[in-house]
Amino acid sequence: MSYLRWVVRTKRHPSAILLLVQLAGMVLYPFIESTDAGRIAFGVFGIVVLIITTGMVRFTPGLTWVSVCIAAPAIVMLALQAMFGMPQLLVASSALEAVFYFYAAGSLISYMLKDRRATTDELFAAGATFTLLAWGFTYLFLLLQALQPGCFAAAVNPTEPRTWTELMYMSFALLSSTGIGDVIPITPHARALAALEMFVGVMYLAAVVSRLIGLTLQEQRGHDGRR
Repeated sequence: MSYLRWVVRTKRHPSAILLLVQLAGMVLYPFIESTDAGRIAFGVFGIVVLIITTGMVRFTPGLTWVSVCIAAPAIVMLALQAMFGMPQLLVASSALEAVFYFYAAGSLISYMLKDRRATTDELFAAGATFTLLAWGFTYLFLLLQALQPGCFAAAVNPTEPRTWTELMYMSFALLSSTGIGDVIPITPHARALAALEMFVGVMYLAAVVSRLIGLTLQEQRGHDGRR
């Protein structure tokens, strides 16, 4: 019975599952990113996230076939990189993953804006959308770094390519407008991309999150008025 209840809750709140999986990956990856096995495991994890996110799009106004068309070649490239290395696929896979995560984030935003009532799953979707945007920009940073080596610097090993964890940290800092941390863009293209992420983060909080908060407060006032 407990398993059945868990399945029902999962179907009711698919955004929560996506959010938890992404946060778990962010927390666990730093422990394994320096090993070959860890990089393979993260490639497999990336495939899992893409599959879960594709399933999430089914519950939004987004078109599932579009997400599948973007995710399928990305999954193939991630699998090839996980099994055989093949660093030459990094540019193409990063570009596809960035497009995929932005499309999924746009689909979730449409899902949250389609009605005038804030549901529990929409509140989870707000967090999942934030992480999708952060992941999308992270893969844009990886793409730019592959095309323009040395475009990001850090206090530790400033000339080395920045890792996924470092770029993810910078992405979250920029998107939340809490700073930039010790990883900094040092070329005009990198700074332009960082500025774009800051703009997207501010607009997301102002236009989407604030609306959900307002709807939640409005609904709470309605409940209090009926008592």
